[in-house]
Amino acid sequence: MANKGPQVGMANKGPSYGMSRVVQDKIDKKYDTEVEELVVQWIVAQCGSGVGKPEAGKLGFQDWLKDGCVLSELINSLHKDNKPIKKIASSSMAFKQMEQISQFLTAAESYGVIKTDMFQTVDLWEGKDLAAVQRTLMSLGSVAVTKDDGNYRGDPNWFFKKAQENRREFTDDQMKAGKGVIGLQMGSNKGASQTGMSYGATRQIQ
Repeated sequence: MANKGPQVGMANKGPSYGMSRVVQDKIDKKYDTEVEELVVQWIVAQCGSGVGKPEAGKLGFQDWLKDGCVLSELINSLHKDNKPIKKIASSSMAFKQMEQISQFLTAAESYGVIKTDMFQTVDLWEGKDLAAVQRTLMSLGSVAVTKDDGNYRGDPNWFFKKAQENRREFTDDQMKAGKGVIGLQMGSNKGASQTGMSYGATRQIQ
């Protein structure tokens, strides 16, 4: 049902496995209306029509997400059981809205979104960097597609798959192994150079 619309075409301009590099670069640089359309389409597909839809444009997007409720519904929808956010309540109080956003950010990080892809509460609530909000949501979608645990709803080609966890483990192992090898090499080199100096000194005395 959610496969219709221009957004899917936008998402498939690049490689068939997901979002194009061009769009990815746009997210890093500035707020992008095409990314906005894609993210809105995914959130509605993921959470259902109950979350509504924003007015088109940056301000509408901010207003839709500002109280943290839609974001909380989104992260909860990616968990079958044991929902990370126990209470989702709309409030007109700034403190409550920021608290709700903060709960989403904590849950998103636990879910697998890396710190460098996370926006700050003020980026959304004060509209300081809505491109960062887009980046977080695109990263969340990528993690959801990569998990492939049956909780993702929508076209899997909207997001590219990540392999961060394997890379991290591999890098850690490499670093540990590398340290051991370097340590042995340093020990061997030291021994060789000291021995050489010792022989040289003996020859000079003779």
